[in-house]
Amino acid sequence: MPKKFMKRYLPTPEKVRAIESLHFLGDILHEPNLWHINRHSVARAFLVGIFLAIIPLPFQMLAAAFFAIWFNANLPLSVVLVWISNPVTMPPLFYFNYKIGAWILDRPVLNFEFQLSWSWLSGRLLDIGVPLYLGSLVVATLSACLAYLIIQFLWRRKVRSDWQERRSDRIRQRRLARKARRERKSNGQSS
Repeated sequence: MPKKFMKRYLPTPEKVRAIESLHFLGDILHEPNLWHINRHSVARAFLVGIFLAIIPLPFQMLAAAFFAIWFNANLPLSVVLVWISNPVTMPPLFYFNYKIGAWILDRPVLNFEFQLSWSWLSGRLLDIGVPLYLGSLVVATLSACLAYLIIQFLWRRKVRSDWQERRSDRIRQRRLARKARRERKSNGQSS
């Protein structure tokens, strides 16, 4: 995995600990596993971040930080992945989730215009909210689990290819060393 890339762009533990508004957390942020970049912490971060990105709820970043601490996932990566759902991607993502939920519940997809008013929200809450959250839970669970498995697979594949490359290099070095010894030996005998 691009470990160097992640280390370059993710904040360091020292920078996060220096944020005064987070001092109420105490020693929680001193847990080293929240900052390590390894197969397990990164895969868990994808699980947490993608799951929470797909669920429509306020304060997603705060929830991602809480669950990253709870599951011992990489904290910065979990929080960053929540931004998959942003003001540009939210409407199509949540509409897709709503359609999945309506399909599961065997309800027709309603044509509606969103209005930011309490009467509209309270009148449409059950019609739209139940399929939206059911669809969101299904899509979030499937997407997060798939992301977790893909990260595990890709990380293992990269480690395996690195091992094979190092093994090939060692074999190549041994062959070159044997060849050099033979050449020195044959040059020594011919003189």
